[in-house]
Amino acid sequence: MSAESASAVQKNQVDLLDFIDWSGVECLNQSSSHSVANALKQGYREDDGLHLESDADEQLLLYIPLTQVVKLHSIVIKGPEEEGPKTVKLFSNREHMGFSNVSDFPPSDVADLSQENLKGKPVLVKYVKFQNVRSLTIFIEDNQTGSEITKVQKIVLYGTTVETTDMKGLKKIEDH
Repeated sequence: MSAESASAVQKNQVDLLDFIDWSGVECLNQSSSHSVANALKQGYREDDGLHLESDADEQLLLYIPLTQVVKLHSIVIKGPEEEGPKTVKLFSNREHMGFSNVSDFPPSDVADLSQENLKGKPVLVKYVKFQNVRSLTIFIEDNQTGSEITKVQKIVLYGTTVETTDMKGLKKIEDH
């Protein structure tokens, strides 16, 4: 990911919130009182009093399935100055990852979040690696100060939907 990110999201990029398959969203090592919905869901993520917080240590592993194939352009990960995420690894279309095997796979992209990113500046992803995204796994490896708890106030995915052909809707052309 480019640490030198765009100051604003491009016009044709939209918040992909409406394309998240909420029934499949998972977050490993989240605090039971500060869950992933606080950072990801509309309304919750705008409330500064709510956040996602790690539990046993500083790492968090989020799995976000989508209801439609998308092209991911950029990501916003807001957090506090000290406990906010630092190293973030993104994996496109990689299911069933856990802390035991997350290092077995090369990430599609890696970001080292700056203070500007933690305040809401979008980070551009390697666009060519995120053209056909059906799910996104976000591995937050550490935080800004190396403390035991990582806090995430807001996560926003920006991109566009991919127009796909519904193969079931096609009819076979009969020879006459």
